[in-house]
Amino acid sequence: MSDVRLRYWQIAPQSLAKMRELEHYLNTQSGIDHTLRELVKLRASLLNGCGFCVEQHKAELQKAGVSAEKIAEVAAWRNSEAYTKRERAALSWTEAVTNIQESRAPEAVYEEVRAVFSEVETVNLTLVIAMINAWNRLSISLGVQAEDEVPSE
Repeated sequence: MSDVRLRYWQIAPQSLAKMRELEHYLNTQSGIDHTLRELVKLRASLLNGCGFCVEQHKAELQKAGVSAEKIAEVAAWRNSEAYTKRERAALSWTEAVTNIQESRAPEAVYEEVRAVFSEVETVNLTLVIAMINAWNRLSISLGVQAEDEVPSE
């Protein structure tokens, strides 16, 4: 989106500071590694149609050394051999949680996640997904204009 409806980062800086606090925790203490977090954020952003966020998370994955092929295949991860069992479970859970109104987070997907994530990692993974969905919704509904104006996740 090129038009900004509200400069939410200027209007409500305290709210965004709290979101950034949770992001900081998830980035530093969640037990979910950087590449996996970025794959999840990219998948959710693709599902939500947040072009700004898609480009941001592609760039983060490139900086982390993830292959261009693996990044390009995130949308069709089920048809790719590039993903580990843990990544596949996280991407499946990302789809279920992002599309919660349709999927209701099926038990089979939850069991797939629990097979490779501890209880606390499952909570933290779900929070990573919730946070990127929140950032996507802010970006899509209120608009973003330029990277230098937007608060970092």
